[in-house]
Amino acid sequence: MTTKKLGAQTAALSAPPSIEGRACVVGRKEGQGPLANYFDYIAQDDAFGQSSWEKAESAMQKQALALALDKAGLAASGLDWLFAGDLLNQCIGSSYAAREQDIPFFGLYGACSTMGEGLALASMTLDGGFGERAAVVVSSHFCSAERQYRTPLEYGGQRTPTAQWTVTGSGAVVLARDGSGPRVTHVTVGKIVDKGIKDTNNMGAAMAPAAYDTISAHLRDTGRSPDFYDKIITGDLGILGSRLLIDLLNRDGITLSNHLDCGALIFDPETQDVHCGGSGCGCCASVLAGYLLKQLEEGAWKHILFCPTGALHSPTAAFQGESVPGICHAIAITAAG
Repeated sequence: MTTKKLGAQTAALSAPPSIEGRACVVGRKEGQGPLANYFDYIAQDDAFGQSSWEKAESAMQKQALALALDKAGLAASGLDWLFAGDLLNQCIGSSYAAREQDIPFFGLYGACSTMGEGLALASMTLDGGFGERAAVVVSSHFCSAERQYRTPLEYGGQRTPTAQWTVTGSGAVVLARDGSGPRVTHVTVGKIVDKGIKDTNNMGAAMAPAAYDTISAHLRDTGRSPDFYDKIITGDLGILGSRLLIDLLNRDGITLSNHLDCGALIFDPETQDVHCGGSGCGCCASVLAGYLLKQLEEGAWKHILFCPTGALHSPTAAFQGESVPGICHAIAITAAG
């Protein structure tokens, strides 16, 4: 039987789905960064008019999905599937956002890699013929993430130099089996990689080995070299994690001169106090839906490898002395035409 699998971890899609709509909604701090012109909506109130940070996160998701559907010329009823995720316990940001949508729903958790996980599953679902259209929407919120993973903002805890700033943002994409937008052609599903990092304020170090593992697997499975892609973009390794990734690949003789990182792109380290950069599900989701896909649509780039990374820990595991497992998924996207 002929399968669509290449090597150990990669799926080559025979009917690559098209990205027909995209949108991103971000908070005020993100709107003050270098990518401001690429965001669809910048809130001046990070509460988004809601009574809690968690409700604000759901509001972001609903708004991002609505904008993406509008760009695709679709109503929510035109979707066969909705794949959504966030950083909150039990994915309440996503499930509460979806409860009024009346769309078949998959709730996902891949930490900051969730946009990659969603794109992988939605693309393979459509490629398999299980529907015509699907959407992926992902979010994070600085205030809700701080309350869950570290300490409430009122505590006033000092952030370490290796820490990253959780992005307040949501990104949504609408995929279709037929269309004229950029296409998802390959999916490399990551493995759990854990090198024993226990510092939960150093996510870059915890996730860089997973990015190295998945990017290496993608190149090996597809037979491509790094320069096949105009850009290879990791999710939110940040400044330190990006350096570690480059070093790990260099040891294998792989030069990544075309590397970008969403966590390093979304904020200005000189004027915004974010230490090692941005993080959170909404980081790579908003950068993808705003900046990256626009480069493909306008012809600045032809091929990109989008590689969101995630740290799969919890406060409970950290308190018990566990290390931080990492994950990374690679999504190959090609411009239309």
